[in-house]
Order: sequence, then C-alpha cells, then structure tokens
Amino acid sequence: MREGLYVRELSNEEGNKLLRIVRRSSGSVVTWRRAQMVLLSAQHMDVAGIADVAFTSADRVREVINNFNADGFESLYPRYSGGHPPKFTLGERRQVKKVALSRPVDHGLPFSTWSLTKLAEFLVAEGVVEDISHKGLRLLLREEGVSFQAIKTFKQSKDPHFEAKKNRVLELYDMADGKVTPAEGGSEVVICMDEFGPLNLLPRPGRQWAAVTELRKAGTKRRRRRATYHRTEGVRHLFAAYDMQKDKLYGHIKAKKDRATFLVFCKYIRTLYPPEVRIAIVLDNFSPHLSTKVDQRVGEWAQANNVEMAYVPTDASWLNRIECHFAALRYFALDGTDHRDHFEQNDMVRRYIAWRNRHAHDEALRAISKGCGSPGGRSRSPWDNAIGVA
Repeated sequence: MREGLYVRELSNEEGNKLLRIVRRSSGSVVTWRRAQMVLLSAQHMDVAGIADVAFTSADRVREVINNFNADGFESLYPRYSGGHPPKFTLGERRQVKKVALSRPVDHGLPFSTWSLTKLAEFLVAEGVVEDISHKGLRLLLREEGVSFQAIKTFKQSKDPHFEAKKNRVLELYDMADGKVTPAEGGSEVVICMDEFGPLNLLPRPGRQWAAVTELRKAGTKRRRRRATYHRTEGVRHLFAAYDMQKDKLYGHIKAKKDRATFLVFCKYIRTLYPPEVRIAIVLDNFSPHLSTKVDQRVGEWAQANNVEMAYVPTDASWLNRIECHFAALRYFALDGTDHRDHFEQNDMVRRYIAWRNRHAHDEALRAISKGCGSPGGRSRSPWDNAIGVA
C-alpha cells in the first residue's frame, strides 16, 4: 500500500533552491539529507522509497516532510546552540576512523571508494555521529592519521619454497647479529650480495641548498642540470657485497653482469676469509646467480669453495639487507650529478663506499642519527644507512 504523505506543492523557485542544496553537497550533511528527502517527495516518491534511497527509517522521512510542510526551508537547517563546534568522543572518533579505513562495498554500498560526501552521509545515517560537516570530517581524519591516498600495487611471490627460503635467510641474519650460535660445520660469515645499476651517464635529479629567491644576490643562480642529453657511452654495473659481521661494503664496477663476471666477484669475496671458514652469500634469483642444466659453474664453485648460496624467495628481494645501502649510495653519490664519463662516475661511487666504510663505526656520527626511525621520531633517511645504523 502506498504511503499518503507527500511534501506540499512547491513553486518553481523552491524546487530550484532544493536542487541547488542537493547539488552543492557542501556544508552540513544534515541539511543535505533533509533537502534530498524533500526533493524526492516533491518528485512524488513515497515514504518507503525515500527511506530506501536515503538509508534511513520511514519515521525519519515522515518527520522531515512534516517539518518542511510546517516551517519551510528553515526546517532543513539544524538548530545548534552557540559555542565551539561539537567535540567527538574517543569512541566516535575511533568509529569514524574505522569506517573511513573500510571499503564501501563492505557495508553493502554500490561504490568503490569513499568521498567526503558519501562518508559523512553514511556516518550520520548509521548514527555514528549526529552531524558532521565535510571540513570537520577532513580535520578529524587528519588528526587520526588518515589521508586520501593512491592505491599502490604489490607483487605476490609464487615461489613454492617461500617459507623455507625466507626462514633460512632470517636465520642467517640472526646468526650474524649474534642472536643465535652458528651450528657446527655451518656458515660462520654472512654476506649479502647484489648488483646495482645500470649506471648511465645522464644528469640525475637531486636536491641542493640554495638561497631563496628574495635573498639571492643579483647575478647568482642556482645550480641546474641539463634538460637534454644523449646516452652514448654505454652502461656500467656495480657488483656489491655487504659483510654483516664487519659492517663493510665491497664493490666492483664492471661493463657486463653475466655469470662469468659474477663468479669473478664471488672469488674476490671468498679471499676475504680463510678457506676453512664457511661463508653464506644471500642473493636473489637473477639468472647469472643460478646453476642451470646447461651451466653448473655457480653450484660447482660454491661446493668447491665452502660457500652456501642462500637465495631469497622469488620476487622477495626486500629480504636482502644490501638494498638499504643502495638507497644511501644513490642519495649521496649519484643524485644531482652530471658526470662527464664513466671514469668520473665510477670514481665517485668508489670514494663513497670507502667513506662509508671508514665511518661505519664512528660513534659521533651514530649519535647524530640516534633514535631515527623510532616510534614518534622522524623517519629514517639515507644518512642513517650510510653511517651503518642498523
């Protein structure tokens, strides 16, 4: 049976005013919802239909229509007393944050993401808060550490031996950190190895300290980088290894990164310890690192030289601790540079690695970054990795 209650007959001016309120969708959510109900009633939608569209009860729809029939547009605006804006309780704030971090589809709503309008409307309809403006909602979410962000991608490892490989790598890290004792006959030294590159010759983006525009003297200009360039000198590759026991980086720059070049670097790393000391090398699944049916050189060399090849799972290079040192190398040795040739660029990389190793155990430098990355502190920077902070 159809409901018999409808809004009074509206003039064309009143209809357009209601439409402007609904289309504007700013200001008080309560006003917007009431105007929406009245407009739907003016379009001859019954009370039950309006309740379904507005996600509210039929009694609430009747109340809004009766109030509009009696008081007109004044009934659309909530009557608040003066004073400060309403303060939300801790429970309300937590509930608002919980809803904002959820997906609309989890609540049966037919859209993929929240806008401030939809979120505020839903919070009021569900009784989480009595009323909240879009600005107030934005400020509340900001105070709760919630912002509107792009959805990022991730790559799921399909390695069938993911857990076994991950656990072995983490076990080696615990051993290098002194948390567990190496097993008899097991690896005693842990070295993380990877390639960094390709190293091109090009003007690289970066940051610099410079005078602000108002204080810059006449004739002085900020250092700039070329906008056009040609890559005509080929590329180089940095073979790098991080000795966790010594907290020391090693690097060789080569023109190619094939299996033969990789084995040459491995042989150099092997000479850093006596032959009787077993070494574990943590590395990824890049094809030159592997033994194949056609080429067994890597496995044969490892077996003959008392070396364990500890491969991280496929698509899980984040487990390799050398990655953070590459971030520092890029920040300090490459960002903002425009080298003339590979000799100049390679020299810069070598000098940085030597500087980093000299300062790895400098207590004064460690004190500078003490507390970085801790809860409530500033975020970690490449400087923390560059001076050997764990």
